[in-house]
Amino acid sequence: MKIVDLHGMTNMELVSGAEEWYWATDYIHGDLYEAEELFRKGHPVQSNQLYLIHYPDGAVYEPVPPAAGQYLGCPAYDNGAVALLAVKFAEGIIRILRFTPEQGKIQEVVRLPLSAVENCYNLMLHTAPLSLTRQPNDNTFELVWPEQVRFAIEDRETLNFRDGDKLYFNIWHEEPDYREETIVRSLTDGTILERFPGVVRIMPNGEAWIIK
Repeated sequence: MKIVDLHGMTNMELVSGAEEWYWATDYIHGDLYEAEELFRKGHPVQSNQLYLIHYPDGAVYEPVPPAAGQYLGCPAYDNGAVALLAVKFAEGIIRILRFTPEQGKIQEVVRLPLSAVENCYNLMLHTAPLSLTRQPNDNTFELVWPEQVRFAIEDRETLNFRDGDKLYFNIWHEEPDYREETIVRSLTDGTILERFPGVVRIMPNGEAWIIK
């Protein structure tokens, strides 16, 4: 039996888009938005700790060391590396980083001003290509980087993944019975290109499966 020491963190999750990478964090101040709210109210924000765990060897990495006023969001797997989202509230910046264990170092992909977003509510990394998105609770969707796009979406609609210039959203319905659909939208203006029942899941070999 393998022992993986995460210093008491047991909420290990698969990194989005990965086959062999997991992550865990202590959520000391909740999620990224909740930590931001505390900071804006004048409370000191202690950085959460985020570990990456490699399968099957169980190697544990802490690619971004804790720092006062910093908080880490959910990672995503991007073309052989793990992409990380770090917000430094005190400095007013958003950093997107790439961790490549073979090189044993962190590379900064882009640095954005925190003012580029209204707040960090549902601020997320997606692929491919690597993108920073935000989905406020007002039926809108924002692509923050590398492009800047904003358009209206339907209630209960959330981004599943990006495929070039197409965005695949999931939406669920309760009437007359519970069901889920996929909505494919144009990246440029949010125009609906296709709509079909089920949810698209990208399998480890890159093949797309429609689960319905």
